[in-house]
Amino acid sequence: MEELLKEVALSERRKKQIDSFVKTVTEALQSVPSFPKVELGDLSWLAGSVKVPFIMMPAENAGKFQMAPPASVDLIGSYPLGTCIKPRITVDLAVTIPAEVLQTKDDMNQRYPRKRALYLAGLAQHLSSSAEIGSMRYSCLHGNRLRPLLLLTPSGKESSNFTVRLHACLPPGYFKPSRFHPQRNNIRTKWYTGLDSSDPESPEPPTPHYNSSVLGDMLPRAHLQFLSAVSSQCPAFAEGVALIKVWLRQRELDQGAGCFNGFLASMTLAYLLSKHRVNNNMTAYQLLRNTLHFLATTDLTETAITLARKPDSTAPSLPEFQDAFQVVFVDPSGHLNLCAEMTECTYKQVQHEASLSMQFWDDATVNGFHALLMTPKPLERTSDHIFQLLELVKLQASCKKLKLLSELMDHSGNYVRTMLPYILSLLQQGLGQRILLLTHSLSPDPEWTVEAEPPKHKAQPPLSFGLILRPDYAASVLERGPPADSPKAAEFRKLWGPRSELRRFQDGAITEAVLWTGESACEKRLVPRQIVNHLLQLHADIPESCVRYVGAMMDDVIQMSNDVPSTGEEESLKVVQSYDDLSRKLWRLEGLPLSVTAVQGAHPALRYTQVFPPKPLKLDYSFFGKEKSSRSLLPKEGKPCPVYIEPITVVCHMEGSGKWPHDRVAIRHLKAAFHLSLGELLTKEHSYTCRPCPTHLDVWKDGYAFRVHVAYHREPQVLRESVGPDGLLVVRDNEAAQALELATVHRPLLTSTLHGLQQQHPCFGAVCRLAKRWLGAQLLSDDIREDAADLLVASLFLHPAPFTAPSSPQVGFLRFLRLLSSFDWRNNPLVVNLNSKLTAADYTDIKNDFVAGRDSLPVMFIATPSDKKLSLWTKREPSVQMMQRAVMLAAESLKVLEPQLKDGTQIQDVKVAMRPPLDAYDVLIHLLPKQVPLLKQAVDPPLVVFSRGTEAGKAGTPGGAMPVIDYNPVALYLSELRDSFGDLALFFCDPYGGTVIAVLWKPKAFKPVPFKTSEIKARRVEVKGEQAHSVPNVEAIVEDFSVMGKDLVRSVEARTERWSV
Repeated sequence: MEELLKEVALSERRKKQIDSFVKTVTEALQSVPSFPKVELGDLSWLAGSVKVPFIMMPAENAGKFQMAPPASVDLIGSYPLGTCIKPRITVDLAVTIPAEVLQTKDDMNQRYPRKRALYLAGLAQHLSSSAEIGSMRYSCLHGNRLRPLLLLTPSGKESSNFTVRLHACLPPGYFKPSRFHPQRNNIRTKWYTGLDSSDPESPEPPTPHYNSSVLGDMLPRAHLQFLSAVSSQCPAFAEGVALIKVWLRQRELDQGAGCFNGFLASMTLAYLLSKHRVNNNMTAYQLLRNTLHFLATTDLTETAITLARKPDSTAPSLPEFQDAFQVVFVDPSGHLNLCAEMTECTYKQVQHEASLSMQFWDDATVNGFHALLMTPKPLERTSDHIFQLLELVKLQASCKKLKLLSELMDHSGNYVRTMLPYILSLLQQGLGQRILLLTHSLSPDPEWTVEAEPPKHKAQPPLSFGLILRPDYAASVLERGPPADSPKAAEFRKLWGPRSELRRFQDGAITEAVLWTGESACEKRLVPRQIVNHLLQLHADIPESCVRYVGAMMDDVIQMSNDVPSTGEEESLKVVQSYDDLSRKLWRLEGLPLSVTAVQGAHPALRYTQVFPPKPLKLDYSFFGKEKSSRSLLPKEGKPCPVYIEPITVVCHMEGSGKWPHDRVAIRHLKAAFHLSLGELLTKEHSYTCRPCPTHLDVWKDGYAFRVHVAYHREPQVLRESVGPDGLLVVRDNEAAQALELATVHRPLLTSTLHGLQQQHPCFGAVCRLAKRWLGAQLLSDDIREDAADLLVASLFLHPAPFTAPSSPQVGFLRFLRLLSSFDWRNNPLVVNLNSKLTAADYTDIKNDFVAGRDSLPVMFIATPSDKKLSLWTKREPSVQMMQRAVMLAAESLKVLEPQLKDGTQIQDVKVAMRPPLDAYDVLIHLLPKQVPLLKQAVDPPLVVFSRGTEAGKAGTPGGAMPVIDYNPVALYLSELRDSFGDLALFFCDPYGGTVIAVLWKPKAFKPVPFKTSEIKARRVEVKGEQAHSVPNVEAIVEDFSVMGKDLVRSVEARTERWSV
């Protein structure tokens, strides 16, 4: 915490630079020349190219204006208070407009805001001749066009270090605050519209937002005095505010229109001190914690708060403020609502974030400091779905349709700010319980040069909205409304329009209902998009073409080629159902010498995480040859490689008994006998086609291939035992025992645990599939294996801090890339607390053991409740180099994908992140697409489609010949290459339809070694003097690549410029 405060605090050197520049600007401002009075619309006195930072609409306005030196120039805001922090350093100067420039009726019809803008233009014109001032730009205070600012930066090297903002302010007490009561009108309808009112007797509508804008210019010095007094009593006040500002900045809540800025943070802390919710002796850490607790538990949209101890009799009451504004926090004067521009949704977001932060802060297993203050939470990584409103100019027509003239006058013609609360309210009502939170982007403060006209309202970037979904309700296709005879039925019909219809339900009730389209899980995930598009079109005339909805950005890369779009959920469910049926039948088999004690799945498809789950196949027997004795199908020469049928691994545990031998070879023979018996019984009782093997039993069922492994629980122990030379029993761990234990104990346990996680989080499987598709596409799937990848994704759902658990594949995948690229793998273990079995003490033990043995542990260390010390799933890979490459590729992929989410003008091709850079490799082996069985799964599948020996339609009845199982020429060829040349090169390939094998020579392999006849494989001899050395025979090796891959390899591209012997 102390290090963070040092990092964001301003250095003494920087403060001296700021003080010097502020002094220069102040002196320059004292010499502003005077000009005689002119009409308000007469700009002849404004020489040069400087423009006025105000949209003069309507153009007509009465009144006089004259330029004169400021009455005073004072530092205000965070800098004099000591709460200004890096990296965005802004220093505020209040330039008081002299009283002679103003008139008593300037509060009416935008006269004062226009004079304020004219005065700023006069200051800009005067300062433009100063050599000490670098750039000059206009902006607006928190996006409020009525309160333009002049931004100044120093000339020279310091130009980018800080910005001074000039605020043109009213003389203290110039207007009576009561004139800006939220229920008063200060903009006349006739002046704004230019039309006479149809009803002269009707009262003018109140203009609370306009009033608070003018009133805000009267109080900055009073606010600084108030905060200075509070700060002087609390030594940690400045540091406490700094921490709150860092917390807000990480959540993008501190900048833009209607933000929760640093000034509000200071006032909130001052409120807590004044109400004795915190005391003056607390540390910055305690002040932050108590402030977040207050924000989490206090809803300012329901309960207004005030800093005014004894407001005067003209001050509005809290209920009057609440009638005019969505969020109410009244300043010490009792007249100004500090949250006047904030929408209800923005405060709800602040409250949600504070609540989450408190939740993680109290969790001993979470690094609260890192989650709360060091982790950025941009909209695209926080929200499950995002959509943008494009062509904001169309909101003008929306205002007209909804008859929002009064609100438009109040916001001085800013139709975007006028419509935003109505859009948010409409969406909140329509999305209802489907969402946990609706958020929106805070439009950035516009900036433009002093020589340019102010940008129009339509020029601001598109409005972005974020949805955090409730997984239980978000994908429901039915919106059930009130009964037909209920008073609320009319309201329901009004909200949904023609989509609402009467429906009878199974319980006999007849109610209003809306039915959305969606058959598969990926279609149902986009029901919120249908709702958003429908409501905006129906109520605000915003066409679908103006709504850019991003909720399934990555779905294409894991899309199954079906009639109905699917991302694998339905296929996974069918596999699991078929497995469950097989499991029950194995349990019920009679006639075995030992009974079955457990049947466990040990395959990614059975935990919903296989990238492309198997589909039930109906075989075209004419495509295959037949081997009659074993009733098996064979691939035919000359035909394309047949469809790849991946065996689904099932572990069948047999009961323990004294009948089991204690010899490892005898156990294997007995297991082979069980495979024969199981096959015979399944064929006899259920007519399944079975093929027993010594190591497993293949079962062809429902168009799937299941590979059943019989397991004996003591076999790993038997493999560890051996008899020493002295005849004593020696127990020593070995690779064979570890591999068997992994396959028969750990992997089935992981599969069942992750299957349970899928039931809790419906999009878990889809995120795993996306993550593994990306790993495969980037040629990393042999380094971060399936089980490790699934655990990485599981950590995002079990330990989402500082986020909520993902509820869409899109945001889950982005967080996976963020985890891979930003986690401190060198200094921390990744703890995945499956089933919440680990306690805080376990976390501490895991961390201590990790630190103590770091040098001997894997580069990627993943700890689980059943594996606290070894990291079984990453024990062998990745290597340090491949881990570095994975981290780099994840970071680059994020840079490609996140801007596409935010910016609709960018080229929309998410597959860019799935296309590996091949320029780093030394040899590329191009394969014949015809012989790549998984070609359809490629990121960019070719247009040519090959028949793979399957027919359309449902899988046939049990029985028939056994198909070709687990035959993938690419994988077999890759295995042969690694066996033959693994000491010389690394081989990479996308397992999902990749048609290129990339080869990278190992640098050490090219060092000449002394000649030995036993080490001459793939090497040639070079004789220099009396020394004979051997070096790799690269030309012959490259030729061998083609020879070994005959009929599979199309060409070998040797990039000779990249290497030399």
